[in-house]
Amino acid sequence: MNARIDTTRLLPEIDHSHLDWLEEEAIFILREAAAAFERPALLFSGGKDSCVVLRLAEKAFKQHLGDGRYAGRLPLPLLHVDTGHNFPEVIAFRDLQATVLGERLIVAELEQSIARGTVRLARPDESRNGHQSVTLLEAIEQHRFDCLIGGARRDEEKARAKERIFSHRDAFGQWQPKEQRPELWTLFNTRIRPGEHVRAFPISNWTELDVWLYIARERIPLPELYYAHPREVVRRRGLLVPVTPVTPALAGEATETLQVRFRTVGDMTCTCPVESAAATPEAIVAETLEVTVSERGATRMDDRTSDASMERRKKEGYF
Repeated sequence: MNARIDTTRLLPEIDHSHLDWLEEEAIFILREAAAAFERPALLFSGGKDSCVVLRLAEKAFKQHLGDGRYAGRLPLPLLHVDTGHNFPEVIAFRDLQATVLGERLIVAELEQSIARGTVRLARPDESRNGHQSVTLLEAIEQHRFDCLIGGARRDEEKARAKERIFSHRDAFGQWQPKEQRPELWTLFNTRIRPGEHVRAFPISNWTELDVWLYIARERIPLPELYYAHPREVVRRRGLLVPVTPVTPALAGEATETLQVRFRTVGDMTCTCPVESAAATPEAIVAETLEVTVSERGATRMDDRTSDASMERRKKEGYF
């Protein structure tokens, strides 16, 4: 059996120069989106990927004052679809960041879609994650957005690996993988008909490791859920399910308090933590060097329903 590699010893050996190339590409994509579309918006949930994209947007459009500070405002608003089942710590972080940075934050609430009757739940405790598509498309129609910029990456999941950097959506907000436009020599086709829109992914070519290396380098603030903390969980279907008001322990399940962190944060009904003692970005980089499963595959219950679950949701308008 091969001896276990001490990944912490590899950290000083990691070449960070590729981050400069990834950053330059992402800033180019952000500026292309802002120039090509009339009403773009930047999706911001408070998650790690959206925090990275927000920092990249600051570098693309603001004046750098030094020490991680930027002057001015972004030429586009922030948009978040709130399912009502998001982690409270993440929602508080989202609001604080928007306030501190002085950016306009638009919150589209799934509760309002339920009140309008456009979203109907089969039961009160049903996961709302898949229903976000309806609320997102309603926000696009209400604000007439023609481009949504987000932090999806190709390494996250099979369906997202099929995405172009500028991903076309038809008048119904649907994604057709066989009709994606070619992107040769970083030339992007941004033409759309009335009612259509585009989803843009500036960090499409990044990996989870790249994201954490960049967070460590740029000292990007994140919700504390991303770092090791004690949490009450139950073991269910091979995952650690956090015990919350919307995900209580079921009859016969034993609760336990473990040291965990979240690799991704989303709707509480489908997002699970992993056991970890990593309390800093550098420690998470060391952990990420060892993982063999993407963060969605390791922690998202909704992606385990079938191999095609994400692709089906994306065709319906999911980001």
